[in-house]
Amino acid sequence: MKQTIYRLCIELTNGRWSSILIKKFAYSRWSRYIIPSFAKIYQINIDEMEKKLQEYRSLHEFFIRKLKTDCRKINAAAGEIISPVDAVIEDIGKVRIDQSILVKGKSYSIDEMLGDEKIVNKYVGGTYLIFYLSPSHYHRIHCPATGIVAKRWTLGSKSYPVNKYGLKWGKSTLSKNYRSITEIRTEEGNSLCMVKVGAMFINSIILSHEKESLVQGEEMAYFSFGSTVVLLFEKNTFIQKDFPSIPYPVKIGEVIGEISKVDTSKAL
Repeated sequence: MKQTIYRLCIELTNGRWSSILIKKFAYSRWSRYIIPSFAKIYQINIDEMEKKLQEYRSLHEFFIRKLKTDCRKINAAAGEIISPVDAVIEDIGKVRIDQSILVKGKSYSIDEMLGDEKIVNKYVGGTYLIFYLSPSHYHRIHCPATGIVAKRWTLGSKSYPVNKYGLKWGKSTLSKNYRSITEIRTEEGNSLCMVKVGAMFINSIILSHEKESLVQGEEMAYFSFGSTVVLLFEKNTFIQKDFPSIPYPVKIGEVIGEISKVDTSKAL
């Protein structure tokens, strides 16, 4: 019953006009007046911000704020993977043989999520991590590993909530929401897939990096509103950090595990 009511409410509010109105307000100069209360309610660390609170001209500009230089340290050793976002790791697990992942007790198809059968098959049996960004988080996305872009593509149109209620009661949010996907070939020779999932109402995921080469820690994109990032690793290539518990809060630059190096000698 709760699931039915939740979905009905979202369908009624997640329309074209509601999205336009919310976006218009967030971009307007009038929205700057709620920035102080927004920062207070979500307990945002204003000392980390690149600008002072009063310098932001709209809620949107504040939401996509940058941080001060060196505010997030990258101290990863060779082969280590860092968190690409400030977020909460909501779930970690293995991609099942039926090409699905289980998040908050709900099954999601990675075939549907990625939309490319050849790419999907590489991640069956591999590891997935779900990073949820609330409105309180810094919303820029950074590269988890040094490497090159193997492929970039987008899928989906509308977006539904990706918070814990959306993941539990929503309609395949991770695999059907608007999403911007990047597959990375790491310098260790393995692949990882980063799925940037659009949030409720606003689908805006802006790519700020369009080069083919990637350096660990550099900015790749940003969300206009709170959202989720899914990382997928190939089978037997990723060893996750021993997290005390899940959900677990992380910040950009924090090591989340390590990836194995491909043994090229076996191919000789």
